[in-house]
Amino acid sequence: MTKSIENLKWRYATKNFDPNKNLEPQQLEMLAAAFNLTATSYGLQPCRLIVVQNADIQHQMVPMAFGQRQVVDASAVLVICTTAVDADYVRRYFKRVKDVRDTSDEVLQPFVDQLTTKFDAMAVEEVEQWARNQAYITLGTLMNICAQEQIDSCPMEGFIPDKIDGLLGLKAKGLKSVLMLPVGYRSAEDPFADMKKVRLPIEKSVEFIH
Repeated sequence: MTKSIENLKWRYATKNFDPNKNLEPQQLEMLAAAFNLTATSYGLQPCRLIVVQNADIQHQMVPMAFGQRQVVDASAVLVICTTAVDADYVRRYFKRVKDVRDTSDEVLQPFVDQLTTKFDAMAVEEVEQWARNQAYITLGTLMNICAQEQIDSCPMEGFIPDKIDGLLGLKAKGLKSVLMLPVGYRSAEDPFADMKKVRLPIEKSVEFIH
């Protein structure tokens, strides 16, 4: 069994973090880089990451997360947010493509036209759902990197987005919280740490077609 698979077996949704053990700044910078490198639809990156490392704010997050203490006991809370995407956003993205790759307008323009037309035709609710789907992709990347680096994490949908948005001042930044990922180190007293994983037999969840 490869080390990568062993690390995935090691990870679990940590219920009790050790509040006395903190991640190093370079570990959080690595997670930020992994977030930024995550693949997203069309490469548009409709998600943003807020890294909360503030004890007072984390305490305030507890009732907003229905009493889940992971948000206060973890070393940090990664808040994955979505941002609005429209035709102007798409044009700015392709300007970055041109700047970074020195791609000609002749090559880029058909893609610009295709995507601006697509997003102009989408309802706001459709764009928001599309962006939320991308947020889950970034969550998967972060959880995998955490496992490989032996950093504990706990993916969370169970919180009140409007209240988190208000606490973190997200509305003024044009952001909406979608997911949270407390990260840190498991407590030695977490009973879930040693529980066996419950998964389908692999032959029931995976089919190979040759």
